[in-house]
Amino acid sequence: MPRHKGDHDARRRDVSAAVWRVLAAHGFGGLTLRAVASEMGATTGLLTHYFPSKKDLVAHALTLLDERRASLPGPAEPDGLAGLRAVLLDVLPAADNRIWVGSWDVALADPDLTAGHAARYARARERVRHHVLAAQRLGELPAGDPDDVAASVQSFTLGLIVQALFGPEEFPPERQVRLLDAYLAKLACP
Repeated sequence: MPRHKGDHDARRRDVSAAVWRVLAAHGFGGLTLRAVASEMGATTGLLTHYFPSKKDLVAHALTLLDERRASLPGPAEPDGLAGLRAVLLDVLPAADNRIWVGSWDVALADPDLTAGHAARYARARERVRHHVLAAQRLGELPAGDPDDVAASVQSFTLGLIVQALFGPEEFPPERQVRLLDAYLAKLACP
């Protein structure tokens, strides 16, 4: 009996949920076809029907993470510097930061995955750039190249995320907020 498209979509959702559980428990280092199949209580043969290779599984996992983050309700984003701060505060404590950082090695080893990450970071920079432009229009940030400011803000934020992951005792959430606020205050100074 042929499978219906709904069955296929439901199975992909089951696989997606298992991928998320494996990533949350073991990071990208533990993401294997066997681990996901085991998490589902299925065979690797069934899993390879949906994802023929680990690369396909990793690409799906990255898309899943991206969609998951995009679907989370974020804070209301006011205009200007307050909006920029809200966007960054939403990213700093994200539970999936460990998974994102863990994916860098895998992504750097594959041109397609590298391109996917580059596109994700470009979208994030564009979101930051939007707030930088608004802050510049409101006189909250000095005039300057908004692309450079957005790249600087993103670089600072990613660096802070990495430090918090490797030194959570040294970089608890309260300190991250203090450092972010100090960084934004320095950006705002003429």
